[in-house]
Amino acid sequence: MSLLQIINEMREEASYEVLKNLDPSMHLKDDLGLDSLMLAELTVRIEDEFDIDIFEDSIVQTIGEIQSKIVGK
Repeated sequence: MSLLQIINEMREEASYEVLKNLDPSMHLKDDLGLDSLMLAELTVRIEDEFDIDIFEDSIVQTIGEIQSKIVGK
């Protein structure tokens, strides 16, 4: 499963419009509308899929930061 699929599943569950693609500059809260609970859920889903804790060593705010952590694991 891709990061886009994970985020779109969450957006669908929250009755948000699905995205066609992700831009590295997208902000998790401001652009994607993720609240604290959704960010926690995102962390769990990414950890399950990619075996990485995106918030382990710093706060992550953008798609690009998540992508860097996934690629760098």
